[in-house]
Amino acid sequence: MDVRSLMRRSATYYADRTAIIEGDRRATFAQAWERGLQMANGLLALGLEPGDRVGVLEDNTFESVDFFCGAAAANLVRVPLYPRNGREAHVHMLSHTGCKAVVVSDSHREALEGIEADVATLDHVLVRDDTYETWLASQSAVDPNPPVEPDDWFIIRHTGGTTGPAKGVGYTHKSWLDAGRDWYYAFPPVEAGDVLQHAGPISHGSGYLFTPMWLAGGTNLLIPTFDAGEVIETMARERVTFGFLVPSMLNAIARHPTVTNHDWSHLKVIQIGGSPIADDTALLARQVLGDCLYQGYGQTEAVPITMMGPSEWFGEVEGSEPLRSAGRPLPFGDIDIVDPDSGEPLPLGGEGEIAIRCDGQMQGFWENPAATAERMRDGWVLTGDIGRIDNNGYLYVLDRKGDMIISGGYNIYPAELENVLTDHPDVVEAAVFGVPSEKWGESPYAVVTVGPDASVTSDELIALCADRLGSYKKPVGVQIGTDELPKSPVGKLARKVLREPHWEGHDRRVAGI
Repeated sequence: MDVRSLMRRSATYYADRTAIIEGDRRATFAQAWERGLQMANGLLALGLEPGDRVGVLEDNTFESVDFFCGAAAANLVRVPLYPRNGREAHVHMLSHTGCKAVVVSDSHREALEGIEADVATLDHVLVRDDTYETWLASQSAVDPNPPVEPDDWFIIRHTGGTTGPAKGVGYTHKSWLDAGRDWYYAFPPVEAGDVLQHAGPISHGSGYLFTPMWLAGGTNLLIPTFDAGEVIETMARERVTFGFLVPSMLNAIARHPTVTNHDWSHLKVIQIGGSPIADDTALLARQVLGDCLYQGYGQTEAVPITMMGPSEWFGEVEGSEPLRSAGRPLPFGDIDIVDPDSGEPLPLGGEGEIAIRCDGQMQGFWENPAATAERMRDGWVLTGDIGRIDNNGYLYVLDRKGDMIISGGYNIYPAELENVLTDHPDVVEAAVFGVPSEKWGESPYAVVTVGPDASVTSDELIALCADRLGSYKKPVGVQIGTDELPKSPVGKLARKVLREPHWEGHDRRVAGI
């Protein structure tokens, strides 16, 4: 099976049902698929061929569905770019995947202005400006119907690099469908009239839920930007039944003064993912929204692998602490705890690196065999997270083997910030690590060494990082000194030595929101 054929089937079976909502705009399955076919033919008319990669930079808008459907119908490979990233990241993601075209919403056009000069393979930049609807309407709505195989590439998502630029994680049609199946395995069935709210970008975690909802005949509701009050009103007005939220979003909604003004009995599932969640946030959200919270664990490289619903999450299990866990393994995957050095499996209760093997995992990093070899072993994906599994099968995430920071659901790797900081002529060396944050769970913090005549300020270094990498990756603080930073016996930065004082009083080294 492939995504295109199954999406086309839904457009036939559910032709007159509402498929898409964004603000006041609505489209039936037939209408949305027709727009997708027009997008497919418009892209193919540019000279693109099935299997070519096409980037997209957008928020969650009505027009986003044109490209989602159109890329599937033309058997083109979607490469989502992330609006919060800086230009360097956009150039890298387009370049290393060999994108021949990029679609950009008018609100983000400045971010890609003149980018053709920086991406050798890029021939076309399609801007969704005020001429877009006329252009789309001029394209044929006849299904191009290219051959599609289950092992054809469907999407390449990017994950941050521990060293160097972000790495591409490719999903085939089959692995994308498998991941969607596993996301929904523990959920109540999707029924006619169900509405899935995308309050987070479909380029990220929420996007995994889009395809299964379409295939089941439900409605995908798109929200361009997150505002807790507006999201609450939309959830109530449209009688949302499903949704995906990172903990920072759930926290904002649960504490918003208007949330208790509504009856939330229509909610079936609010899937929480992307970063750890604090107990008090989960408990408050359950009190306000009811028994609709689900939690899962996984990574872009392999997702999902665990899941639990509200009766389990907030229940009592002898010998376990479900509230502090990330759930139990799903039926269609394997999870193990291995020795971080030898890779040998540890007995139940042992603390080590979490390893995953599931149908919805990557085949490897896109054209990066060295990184693939580092993260994959005998078909298993090594997560870099430290955890344990108890006798009832509950997974507990305790720390990170590496130094990745998860801030508001976004992965931030210290190396990319350190590279930017040391580009400043006053900075001799830099160390970046995560510190607890009430708002984001964790935030990056930097300690830098400067020369004796340095004049750079913390604010200048923070601004430099924001400009180069995007505001969400900037450090919340920069400590400037002239002493050499601590090193390991083999000369590596000892980030955890610098990090430890900031985590005093915490029972684990990952923070929840």
